[in-house]
Amino acid sequence: MPLTSRHLLGLQGVPKEDILLILDTATTFKEVLDRPIKKVPTLQGKTVVNLFYENSTRTRISFELAEKRLSADALNFSVSTSSVKKGETFKDTIRNIEAMKVDMIVVRHSAAGVPYFLTQISNCNVINAGDGTHEHPTQALLDFYSIREKLGRLQGVRVCIVGDIAHSRVALSNIFGLKAVGAEVSVCGPATMIPGFIEDLGVKVYHRIDDAIMENDVLNVLRIQLERKAREYFPSIREYHNYFGITRERLDRLGKDILILHPGPINRGVELSSEIADGMNQIILQQVTNGVAVRMAVLYLLGTQN
Repeated sequence: MPLTSRHLLGLQGVPKEDILLILDTATTFKEVLDRPIKKVPTLQGKTVVNLFYENSTRTRISFELAEKRLSADALNFSVSTSSVKKGETFKDTIRNIEAMKVDMIVVRHSAAGVPYFLTQISNCNVINAGDGTHEHPTQALLDFYSIREKLGRLQGVRVCIVGDIAHSRVALSNIFGLKAVGAEVSVCGPATMIPGFIEDLGVKVYHRIDDAIMENDVLNVLRIQLERKAREYFPSIREYHNYFGITRERLDRLGKDILILHPGPINRGVELSSEIADGMNQIILQQVTNGVAVRMAVLYLLGTQN
């Protein structure tokens, strides 16, 4: 069965069947990544433009690698060397790119809603690689894949998202998607970082990390975005780490074996201690590997639609 949409703009409103189809397809592509020749001709002849208006390491490389593993032609758009610097509008940039007969656009932008706007001015398949504080659907999908791979299921799994919920696109995509597949979702963080509407999404709120650890199966620990002035929302880095940081001492004291995810990059000594970041509870590098397989699945399912 095909996906119900020709774009992936977010996970809000995406049916459970679409999410599971992507995850199941990713399993097939993960097997490809373990072969001596890590390439299939599935999207040969297709051209994908990676339109990144924000800095990125993991997401950009992951998408580019996924495209090349599928034999697509991958083109990277750099704002710093483009006509944007000469005053060209976003709309004109897109129309010029599309005139070169590209098939798909992967877009990352600091403004929420840009991927949707792209669908209104372009006939290409559009994949959201993160838009403002709105959504980051492929990050959430690779999180789901990683949880299911480790625990064997998503239905009924208790997942707590920890950190700056108010400014996180990863948090919203995780909430929408996890609820769709039947997981129990909660959030934990300083009151200044928890939006007032969050409980309206059917999400439980914790303000003590010890309670969150004891009552959940998975912690998805978000990065504190220091470059976006996140420090204005709590007194100090030390205080944040003392109250919400995940440490070996805290887990040992609580006697709880819990699975830990993190979208990266990690602020060691802030969200996670180095012992935890390198320890047995986390699957951070597995998430990175799974991200290539998940993005291959999304590109394949959208790129092969009629």
